[in-house]
Amino acid sequence: MKVSDLPGRHSLFWKLACLLVAFCLLMIWLSWSWGRYMEQRNQFLSDEARGTLTRYAAEAEQVWRQGGRKGVDGWLQGMELRERAWVGVINGNLQSLSSDPLSAQEIQRLTFLRGLDWPIHKKGRPWLRVPFPTEPSAGSLVVELPERFVPGKYRVFWRVITNGVIPGLFTLLLCVGLYRLLVVPLNNLREQANAWRADQLNVRLSGGITRRPDELGELARAFDSMSERLQSTVALQQQLLRDLSHELRTPLSRLRVASDGEQDLLSLRERIGREVDGMQRLVEDTLQLAWLETERSPLPDEAIQVQALWEMLTDDACYESGWPTLQLHCSVDSSCWVRGNLNTLAQALENILRNAIRHSPPHGIVRLDGRRAGGYWHLWLEDEGGGVAEEDLERIFSPFTRLDGSRPGDGGFGLGLSIARNAVQRQGGTLWAENGQAGLRVNLRLVADDSAADSDALAGKPAPTLDMSLPRIV
Repeated sequence: MKVSDLPGRHSLFWKLACLLVAFCLLMIWLSWSWGRYMEQRNQFLSDEARGTLTRYAAEAEQVWRQGGRKGVDGWLQGMELRERAWVGVINGNLQSLSSDPLSAQEIQRLTFLRGLDWPIHKKGRPWLRVPFPTEPSAGSLVVELPERFVPGKYRVFWRVITNGVIPGLFTLLLCVGLYRLLVVPLNNLREQANAWRADQLNVRLSGGITRRPDELGELARAFDSMSERLQSTVALQQQLLRDLSHELRTPLSRLRVASDGEQDLLSLRERIGREVDGMQRLVEDTLQLAWLETERSPLPDEAIQVQALWEMLTDDACYESGWPTLQLHCSVDSSCWVRGNLNTLAQALENILRNAIRHSPPHGIVRLDGRRAGGYWHLWLEDEGGGVAEEDLERIFSPFTRLDGSRPGDGGFGLGLSIARNAVQRQGGTLWAENGQAGLRVNLRLVADDSAADSDALAGKPAPTLDMSLPRIV
C-alpha cells in the first residue's frame, strides 16, 4: 500500500476510527471498574453490615468485662430479639463465655468461621467471627450472618444493568455520534437536492457543513458550487433569451415596415438580405456566448507567439476597416510566448481589436504592448476613443451592453467583449478594462510559456495557423 493511498489528515476515516476506538476503550474501562464495584457489592459485606457487627462485638466485650457470664447471658437474650440469627461469645480456645455450653454441631461450625473482610462466595448464611475491639485475645463474637446483611440480593438485577442497560446506553450514544457525524450532513445534502428538484436553486448548505475539512465537507462545497453554477447558468440563459428576443424585435420591425412599404423588389430583397444576415450573426454570437459560459471542459493548449498572432489579426482588420497598417502598433517583441488555445485566444484578441478600431477616430492609433509579470504576460491594447465612465468599466463586459453616447461608434450587438472575457478565462487568464491616457485600455493576463521562448528550441518552428472557420464576432 502506497503512502499516497492513506487517508488524509482530515479524512472522515480518522474521525470514525477515533470514535470507535474511544467507544471500545470506554467499554473496557466500564467493564473493569464497574465489575470491581459490583464484585464488592455482591461478594463482600457492606459498610453498614460491618459497622453493625463490630458494634455488637463491642457490646459483647463490655458486658463480659462488667458482668461476666451472667452479663453475656443477658446480652444474648436481648440479641435474640434484635437479630434472627445464632449469636455466641467465645474465648480464644473456642469455648463459650456464656453459661450455656456449645453443642457438638456448633463447635463444628466454629472451625469454618469467616472474617468481616472475607468474600461471601457460598450461598446461605455463613458464620462470622468478630474479635473484641479492645482486646481481641480475650474473646470474639460469633454470629450467623443476618439475612438482611447477606450480599448479592439484587445480583440478577445488577447483572441486567451491567451487561444490558449500560452497554445499550453507550451504544446508543455511539449511534447518536455516528448520526451527527454522517446522517445529519447527508440529510442536508438530500434537502438541497430536493430544493433543486423544486427549482429552488438559491438554497445553500449551512456553514457548519461546508467548513468541515473531511470528505463530507468537500461534498458539501461541491454541492454548493454546483448549485451556484446551475443558478448562474439558468440565469444567464434566461437573460440571453430576454436580450435576444429584444434584439430581434428591431430587425423584425424593419422587415415588417419594408414588406408593408412600396419598395421595388430589388430594394426589398437587399433589405431582407441585410436583416437576415444581421439576425443570423446575432443568433450565432448569442449561442457561442452561451457555450462559453456553460462549457467547462479543458481546451487543448499550445505555445502561441503573440507577435505572430497580432500580425495575422491586423491583416484582416486592416482589410475590413480600411485602416493602414501603420495605425496598428505592436510593441511586444518576439520573446512573448503564452500558453493557450490558438483559435480561442485569436477570437478574443480579434474582438478586442475590432472594438478598439470601431470606437477610435479615423486617424487614431491602436497600440498593443505588454510586459512579463512572474509566470504570466500582462498585455494591454489601448485605443484613442476617449474611454468610458469609471462606473461602466465592468459593465461593458456584460452581454448586449452598448454605452450609447459614451463612445462614438455604430453597429455591433455588445457581445464582443463578453465573449473575449469568457474565452480568456477559459485559458486560465483574466481580462479587465481601464481608462488610459487617450482612450480605453483592455488588459489581458495570460499564462507565459518559457519553454517556447527559448530561441534554440524554437528554431524552425512554423508560425501558428488559425482556423478560418471561426465566426467573426462584433
